[in-house]
Amino acid sequence: MSSEHKTGLIWFTKNLRVRDNYTLQRAVVDNQRLIGVFFFDPRDFEPTPYGFKKTERFRVKFLLESVAQLRDSLQEINISLWVVHGKAEETMPELIKDFNIQSIYLQKEWTREEADVLHSVQKRLPEHIQIKEIFDQFLFHPEDIPFSEMTIPKVFTDFRKACEKEALVRPEAAEINSFSESNLLLYAPELPTLEDLGFKSFEIDIRSAFPFAGGEKEAQKRLNYYFFQTKKLCYYKKTRNGLLGTDYSSKFSPWLANGSISARQVYWQVLDFEKQYLKTQSTYWLIFELIWRDYFKYISLKYQDKIFLQGGILQKDYLWRNNQNEFNSWIKGTTKEAFVNANMLELKHSGWMSNRGRQNVASYLAKELQLDWRMGAAYFEAMLLDYDVHSNYGNWMYVAGVGNDPRDRKFNIRLQSERYDPSGKYQKTWMEKTLFE
Repeated sequence: MSSEHKTGLIWFTKNLRVRDNYTLQRAVVDNQRLIGVFFFDPRDFEPTPYGFKKTERFRVKFLLESVAQLRDSLQEINISLWVVHGKAEETMPELIKDFNIQSIYLQKEWTREEADVLHSVQKRLPEHIQIKEIFDQFLFHPEDIPFSEMTIPKVFTDFRKACEKEALVRPEAAEINSFSESNLLLYAPELPTLEDLGFKSFEIDIRSAFPFAGGEKEAQKRLNYYFFQTKKLCYYKKTRNGLLGTDYSSKFSPWLANGSISARQVYWQVLDFEKQYLKTQSTYWLIFELIWRDYFKYISLKYQDKIFLQGGILQKDYLWRNNQNEFNSWIKGTTKEAFVNANMLELKHSGWMSNRGRQNVASYLAKELQLDWRMGAAYFEAMLLDYDVHSNYGNWMYVAGVGNDPRDRKFNIRLQSERYDPSGKYQKTWMEKTLFE
């Protein structure tokens, strides 16, 4: 078939943006006609063995908002987004047939569940359908780092120093040229509602440190505010261990997690800020955190399913316990440690927790209660607005002593509380009963 008649399908997963989207750019270049698709997979909302759903309400609401903005942004360049509440392997063959698709484009993923879904889809497609996967979620592209997949260092510092010295961050993908209006579909399904996905509508808790909506435009608005309007970036390193308020940290992670913004976009905006204003430890530290994010992606790429095993990538054999009552107490914020409880209540009521809080509650579950760390990782997966499979399991392994921390540290919760919440304001904020209990 001649190129002018080629019709492509871009399968959006965790790249819910139009700007700086190399997968979308490739699909646009290759095809005269193009449609997008996004699946709300019912498996993502099923109950887990631990008594909560695989994805709970906060991230679901954020995802719905993100997909709605993606649909609107695609519409502006005359690409329709076909939204499906169903399994990809059951619907994709129909889409391929109905729209005469020749090629499918998607962001390359490698973790188990994502790979299984793609494999299930591939088995049901005609042989002539081309599937083109593109690595597009890194700061440093896999082709540009000074390591092969299997030689990724076990220690972050070694990875960071080598990448800072030898790897370059690629430029943002070119702006997408608009298709003609004839590319738009006459009909496309509506987005499901929270209720359709099995959740009740809710209001954001007034105490939340993350009261923001999902979507590419919201991500850009936040970046512009944090960098250029308020210049809070100048103080990031000093304030990043904060606990209360919207501005102690950048709060980019939920948008990064579902791809409403890319690590490259943040990186180049930091450099732009440094040119316009000043370069400080804080501007560097934000990039430092983006490199940590990359590192955990490379760790999961290297070790694959080992990141989900009890012994982690080190295959260390600890005596883990599996006490549901103690686990439930940790979830509900009724442990012996007030600082742990306050953080767990914040997560329960807002879907957010600070970096400092995450380290403490994870250390408490794994090192004090000695519960299987994967139980905690599963709860974070359900609850966190910014859940990212690589960072979540990478960080949990790290804290549990089965990952990339050569020191196998344990947090002193009382000392942490005294240092980071000396007045008790944070604990009081989240432990007082409110309308949201």
